[in-house]
Amino acid sequence: MPQTITEKILAKHCGKKEVHPGELIECDVDLVLGNDITAPPAIKQFNLIGVDKVFDPDKIYLVPDHFTPEKDRKSAEQVQMMREFAKKYKITHFFEIGCVGVEHALLPEMGAIKPGDLIIGADSHTCTYGALGAFSTGVGSTDMAAAMATGKVWLKVPEAIKFVMNGKLNKWVEAKDLILYVIGLIGVDGARYMTMEFTGDTISNLSVEGKLTMANMAIEAGGKNGIFEADGWKSDKDAHYAKVIEIDCSKIEPQIAFPHLPSNTRGVSKSTDVKIDQSVIGSCTNGRIEDLRVAANVLKGRKVHKDVRLVILPATQKIYKQAMKEGLFEIFMAAGGVITTPSCGPCLGGHLGILAEGERAIATTNRNFVGRMGHPKSEVYLSNVAIAAASAILGRIGSPEEL
Repeated sequence: MPQTITEKILAKHCGKKEVHPGELIECDVDLVLGNDITAPPAIKQFNLIGVDKVFDPDKIYLVPDHFTPEKDRKSAEQVQMMREFAKKYKITHFFEIGCVGVEHALLPEMGAIKPGDLIIGADSHTCTYGALGAFSTGVGSTDMAAAMATGKVWLKVPEAIKFVMNGKLNKWVEAKDLILYVIGLIGVDGARYMTMEFTGDTISNLSVEGKLTMANMAIEAGGKNGIFEADGWKSDKDAHYAKVIEIDCSKIEPQIAFPHLPSNTRGVSKSTDVKIDQSVIGSCTNGRIEDLRVAANVLKGRKVHKDVRLVILPATQKIYKQAMKEGLFEIFMAAGGVITTPSCGPCLGGHLGILAEGERAIATTNRNFVGRMGHPKSEVYLSNVAIAAASAILGRIGSPEEL
């Protein structure tokens, strides 16, 4: 029977020739991921299982990226628990300060992900790695604990939606706009527990970084995973899809997701009356060197609006170093922005840019739920990097075309 990429990967990892949507399967995992919020409860559950070793110390990745450098006593204790667990069980991949980065940027950068891999992570945006032709999905901390002990995970084979995306992108339109458009089209539950498979000429012309951005936000439409073709991994021509959606990308303008859902989207041309207090450029969605170059291109020779705070978060130490080498930091600081250590930072309301009551931020992050970046009466608007940079200058949501 013809199979999708996802079905092929799942079949390989559960020892079957083929699998079918709705089928419950037990799969071997290639990588188990946890961060400083989700790993500590997983460690507590692991200790209750009663085993004396992990299934493979080389296949567990512990990345304290949400609150590091540790912002308070509680976060310090969380990371301490991870550090001690890594030492006790000789975990190869624990990332201390100086090596750490935002997990979903760090692992692809390291070459830890291969096409055809099966990856689970106790973080909902683990779906990022589908950009590299892997099946990757978020799980709960209890599932992470079981996987660290056994190397296995139970899954239900998801149905699939195929997005066929063709057309030349307009100026200032990025991969972020494509995925925001898709989420706006189908809603935050439009792909609930389904594979979101992306294909078409537009997709073929995207950079790897762009594909990572799109796969990262599959969960914002309820997707079990997002996935792209990769070397040796393609869907069969006659594979079955629950739905096929064709999109003319030449008609898409830069998108803005208004509060308080990633699906509440509209074009930037219909969003220019929103004043902002802060602009955030970074996160596992848009903190890579490609993103920082776009931001620098918009900000060069210009000044951030007097009423706006611009916060820039390179996603990893390597990206930080490269941006500094290329002179991007000088551009950001001359414009009036601040560069922080690699961290999830304000994306989850952690630190490094929290919003007060009534404040508004435009951000290249992936969620804009109530209270996501601070006070429950603050607001977050999602956009691509160029729009976030231009808005920082304008003092309101707007496009580089207006500068």
